[in-house]
Amino acid sequence: MTLEMEFVVVAICALFASGLTMFSGFGLGTLLLPVFALFLPVELAVAATALVHGANNVLKVGLLGKLADFKLVVHFGVPAILAAFGGVYVLKLLSGMPELWTYSLLGRQAVVTPLKLAMASLMTVFAVLELHPRFAKLTIDRRWLPLGGVLSGFFGGLSGHQGALRSAFLAKVGISPQAFVGTNAVIGLLVDLARISAYAGMLFGARLTDLARSREGALIAAGALAAFAGVILGKRVLHRLTMTTVQRITGGLLLLIALLLGLGAV
Repeated sequence: MTLEMEFVVVAICALFASGLTMFSGFGLGTLLLPVFALFLPVELAVAATALVHGANNVLKVGLLGKLADFKLVVHFGVPAILAAFGGVYVLKLLSGMPELWTYSLLGRQAVVTPLKLAMASLMTVFAVLELHPRFAKLTIDRRWLPLGGVLSGFFGGLSGHQGALRSAFLAKVGISPQAFVGTNAVIGLLVDLARISAYAGMLFGARLTDLARSREGALIAAGALAAFAGVILGKRVLHRLTMTTVQRITGGLLLLIALLLGLGAV
């Protein structure tokens, strides 16, 4: 794939997924991580997704943050922030492990690593959740909010898959749709800030300066700008899509990329 096509694919995915998150509370990271993983090393794809996701949440909080239920922000968000650091630490451990094996796949070398297998497993789990109708009907008591924060934050730090769990908990605690959207945005931004700082400190360090001037940095910037546009357009256009359709697209994409990652093809 040419460099120009990489930018087009990332931008289109970010635009669509960002508009989707205006209504679902999740989807941007779920869709964007597999796309970044096609063009970047897995650990860098996770960090790139976090940067775009964080930039998107800054805009959403500016527009919708005043609608948040800040009691829920504390009860769910604080455990999520703390757990995110644990997820990043596990990501660091996995990214430092040696290759498990290599082999030839369709004329190219495929490399299987512990990190790729872990990401493939997580993507498969979240794809099943996206595609299974019982997940949408799940009911959760408010007393489980801190546990939900821990699970959401940990997986957010490890793979970026935080929004689906967070939305599942917040949507079932009896708040208004407006409060749901605002609370989701605030918690998402807080977790993003925590994991981005952890990625910088634990994974990349001084390399961040070089990243900003690289092809990878340009891809991240393109994704962030497209995500901004998606937030603005989402109010006007993307609400016409049904969540069932979106969940099937998301789940199918996750299963495909999970298979490629598990095989070491990306």
